[in-house]
Amino acid sequence: MSAEESLLSKVVDNNDVLALDRFGIRAEHFESTVGKAAESFIRRYAAENKGQAPSYATLVANVPDFTYIPAVTDSYEYLTRKLKETWGKREIAQFFGSGEINAMFGEIGKTSDIEGFFGELTKKLAEITVKSGIRKSVGIDLSAAAERFMTEYRARKDGRSFKIWPSKFPGVNAAAGGGYYSGNMYTWFARSGRGKSVITLEEAIEAAIHGATVLIWTMEMILYQVMARAYTSISGRQGIFNANIDGIDYDAGFDNRAMLSGKLTEETEAQLETFVNSVNSAIEGRIIVRAVDDPDFRDRSLRQLEADIREVGADVVVIDPIYYMDYEANTSKTAGGDVAATSKGLRRLAGATNTVIHIITQADEDTSEKDGDERELKPPVRAEVKKTKAVLEDASLLFAFDSLAHEGRGMIALRKGRDGGEDTRIEIVYLPNFGIVREPVAEDMAAKFVGNF
Repeated sequence: MSAEESLLSKVVDNNDVLALDRFGIRAEHFESTVGKAAESFIRRYAAENKGQAPSYATLVANVPDFTYIPAVTDSYEYLTRKLKETWGKREIAQFFGSGEINAMFGEIGKTSDIEGFFGELTKKLAEITVKSGIRKSVGIDLSAAAERFMTEYRARKDGRSFKIWPSKFPGVNAAAGGGYYSGNMYTWFARSGRGKSVITLEEAIEAAIHGATVLIWTMEMILYQVMARAYTSISGRQGIFNANIDGIDYDAGFDNRAMLSGKLTEETEAQLETFVNSVNSAIEGRIIVRAVDDPDFRDRSLRQLEADIREVGADVVVIDPIYYMDYEANTSKTAGGDVAATSKGLRRLAGATNTVIHIITQADEDTSEKDGDERELKPPVRAEVKKTKAVLEDASLLFAFDSLAHEGRGMIALRKGRDGGEDTRIEIVYLPNFGIVREPVAEDMAAKFVGNF
């Protein structure tokens, strides 16, 4: 008595064709030609008869070699498990015996890509594992889940289930319900050269200061650039220097451009060396950077990202930018389907790893925008998200950004808020070369009016 015939006989007896879908049973799980034919006939009959299963007599009449087994008492779970276990063993044997693995291994001699080999091997075995799994039910019945809900509530109350990582900007915290919630994806977009990377790095540093382990995938900047920006920002928060800019005194950090060009004064170099050797005392968490010049940073897939997240125990992740990732396959065969699939994968990954994921993308250029000093502060609107609208739809919050660096001003605009806050606009002081990227304080506002009366 085979699991194939027992399972299909039970479906017919119970008039329960939907059981095939409830338990994820597909034609490929049947080994025999008769089993495949019987499964196909049952589905076809149901499609033509308002979901009803055929009688056993009709089934046998249309698939003569099928052996009907009456009154099967084994559960669907048991029969499905037997069916899929057999299928899984068959798939593994076929994979290792097909020569495919030898061909994959042979490629290592040409490319020395041992990581890629193990990645593809793991991916194949994971696919078999997923298809061998048994789904027992659909979703959760709210009327029967009171204890589960209260358990989760208590875990959240105690800070064990999820975390909120605060933004550096009070206006963002107010609009976002306190900050960035673990398990969610947040999208940042702006036109080229306006400071997307600056803003997200500020948020990454803020999270690390509050104890987060932050993973940054920066696929446009080299490591030294990222470190210089980070040291400028952190020293700016500490107010190591005083800078008078346009008549306003600011607590400032190391001059970023001077660090990039290696042109700090000898005195400031000594201060910098002292600072970088003690910077850990200013950060409770950690910041791990994979930069474009990292020789080991070749695989930029979702699979590698998940591996990195789990290896370092990341709480917060920054992807800068999404369009330099290795995109997922475009199974939809539509324009932009590859980046859309990647965006959906990032959204799922945030939930699966309980992390905050910030992704960066570009906005379309505005051909009507004025140049130079005549340009206005104008964050892009949601219709201007470039590459794919999936990064808008998959994000919990969508942030637009614009800056007028020559005026030292910037603006964050919330273009989509899943839980409210949409259309919030937050003006900031934007002087990143001196580590000054923050909302204005009363002293800033008062200084603007000195001498105007």
